[in-house]
Amino acid sequence: MPSNRRQPRPRSRVWPKIKLLLLVGAVVAGGTALYPLWRAANPDPPELTVRYRTDTAATAEAARPSLEIFNESKKPLPLSEVTLRYYFTADDASAYAFNCVQAAVGCSNIAGTIGTPDKPTETADHYLEIAFAAGAGALKPGANSEGIELQLYRVDHKELKQSNDRSFDATMKTYKESKKVTAYKRGVLAWGEEPDGAEPKSGGKETPPASAAADPAPVVPAKTVFDNFNYRGPKDPALFKHGWLVRTSKGGPGIDDTWSADGVSFPSEPNAEGHGQVLQLRATTDGTKAGTRQASLGTAAREFREGTYAARIHFSDKPTEGENGDHVNQTFYTIGGSGTEYSELDNEYMPNGGWGAPGPKLDTTSWYSVEAGDRVTTKTEESLAGWHTMLITVEDDLVTYRLDGRELFTSKGKYVPRAGMSVNFNTWFVDLPFKGDRTWDMKVDWLYYNATATLSQKQVETAVKGFTDSGMNYFDTMAKP
Repeated sequence: MPSNRRQPRPRSRVWPKIKLLLLVGAVVAGGTALYPLWRAANPDPPELTVRYRTDTAATAEAARPSLEIFNESKKPLPLSEVTLRYYFTADDASAYAFNCVQAAVGCSNIAGTIGTPDKPTETADHYLEIAFAAGAGALKPGANSEGIELQLYRVDHKELKQSNDRSFDATMKTYKESKKVTAYKRGVLAWGEEPDGAEPKSGGKETPPASAAADPAPVVPAKTVFDNFNYRGPKDPALFKHGWLVRTSKGGPGIDDTWSADGVSFPSEPNAEGHGQVLQLRATTDGTKAGTRQASLGTAAREFREGTYAARIHFSDKPTEGENGDHVNQTFYTIGGSGTEYSELDNEYMPNGGWGAPGPKLDTTSWYSVEAGDRVTTKTEESLAGWHTMLITVEDDLVTYRLDGRELFTSKGKYVPRAGMSVNFNTWFVDLPFKGDRTWDMKVDWLYYNATATLSQKQVETAVKGFTDSGMNYFDTMAKP
């Protein structure tokens, strides 16, 4: 007899699968929610780190941050892809400048500019940004740039107050990691904490603010020298490190044994390229030898011969102080060698004349022998008060002197340099015609020398503007191929 009992249905296999999917979803959702917390506790290691030290007190003539970059990645780190920012607070409206004292990667490969953060704070309303030229090379994995010694100072040369500068830490006498100095790789924050609290995330892969991006320093040409005279004074260690000598030795020309460092200074100058500083050479006298001081700055090296010499110079027709009438000489010249290899190329401006000739006049002279008085020369008899660009080119057995693009004089044959020379600027007195205090100033905006090319004034000035716009205050590649 057939049963009327209903047979049980097979248990559905769908529901366990649904429960499994829900469980997996819950785990994933929970993991996703917890991932930011895990990532914060376990960040990717930085690609680079920055160490800092200083040897200055809170009040000082200049900030002296020394920095090191460590490559923490497993790939080479081109320094041209890296920029650094040192944050500070301006004491007042004074402008600031920087120079590089010394660096293992070469001060010739370092550029610096002063900028303002997008979000200034009480301890960081300005920063010094450092960029590197390709010549700085690349750091191997685990390598250290070694010390980069910098100076940051006011161009009015007053003392700095560093106690409210974000990146300053007087306790760091030896190198230690500092996150208050930030580093960027290709414009992306890679190390440190910005003043508004921004830090690198996910190994520095977040999108940075536009202001974080910075161009590398320009390519520095071989066998060239450039200097726009960003220095603190005649005792600035960078001045000596960059190859300059302040003359204090005995002898002539002018009033013998009166050369002094007192007349060498680097004031700010609104008419300077980039509105920066200039070299000022001040000669003073009261009309007596004992009361006379002459000023001179020249290169220690005598490696300059062929190529283009250029300088932007401010000549004076009147004394800065005192009565006019001195036979004062404001000079841009090169000198080197001895005997049959003696070489000297002169630009000498004398607003009141000298040696029996009236002024104003510019003497351009190529020498063969001082002892024999063997030289060729010409006079440009006109006032040169104000700023002028002066060029001397030496090429193919020919020396050419130019003023503001105008050819003044040429010499050739035995009057072409036969030896390496130094480059010099000075202000001195031919004689002392009367008593009374007076002061004469000559200014130099920049010097540019290129050993490999004969350049026009326009080419020189275009190159100089490119250097100053990018923060290249100084470089010397004469020793490099």
